[in-house]
Amino acid sequence: MGLDFTEKTAERSGLLSGSTLKIIACISMFTDHATLILLHRYRDHLSTLDYNSIMYWQRLYHIGRNIGRMAFPIFCFLLVEGFFHTSNRLKYLLRLTVMCLLSEHAFNLLAASRHLDPGHQNVFMTLAISLLTITALEQVKIRFRGKPDIISVLSIVIASLGCLIACLLKTDYGYRGVLAIVIMYMLHSSKILTCLGTALAFTWEPWALTAVIPLFLYNGKRGLRRKYIFYAFYPLHIYLIYFVVYHVLPMP
Repeated sequence: MGLDFTEKTAERSGLLSGSTLKIIACISMFTDHATLILLHRYRDHLSTLDYNSIMYWQRLYHIGRNIGRMAFPIFCFLLVEGFFHTSNRLKYLLRLTVMCLLSEHAFNLLAASRHLDPGHQNVFMTLAISLLTITALEQVKIRFRGKPDIISVLSIVIASLGCLIACLLKTDYGYRGVLAIVIMYMLHSSKILTCLGTALAFTWEPWALTAVIPLFLYNGKRGLRRKYIFYAFYPLHIYLIYFVVYHVLPMP
């Protein structure tokens, strides 16, 4: 009784809506990508500085990148939320696929500073593969209800295939991203377990664990209905940063 009360209270007592989580994740991601593009632009100049100056810029780099570690776990969590609340999972998958195609050029600029980089795929590909994976897991649970052994075996196979596809396609975050979303999906019924699962899924990226705080404060409400703005933010913010850094800021 006590544990049940604690869990239900935690579910209701959150301060942050889904749209607020998206804003937090976008700010985190913007900081991360601005740091990455800026330092990449000026890396040759930094090598000419004295030791103390190099250490200063190195600290700023790590601060910016560490702030950015919060974004992906939040987006993973929101994908799982969307999976359970969307009225049409096929359209959800289609949106992710379209955004994957539209964002690839921006991602190439971010990851490789060139227009074409077939060796790596952007995070929307990771999210799309993850959505397919948990959709298959859900169908297995429905199809083989009451047969836990079959469900367990098929779930392991499906999750492994999802991770393998992410590795073969060299998506952003790779198999770790897919595995994190699978864990969040499996623990979705409990906010506390979801937070613990998030911490477990991102032990390889310590600063990503800061995402547990806003996730615990999630109140289960959707918030602002501006999903396409958040979708568009990913490629647009990269183009904005890239333009400012390469065409507005002067070279030293």
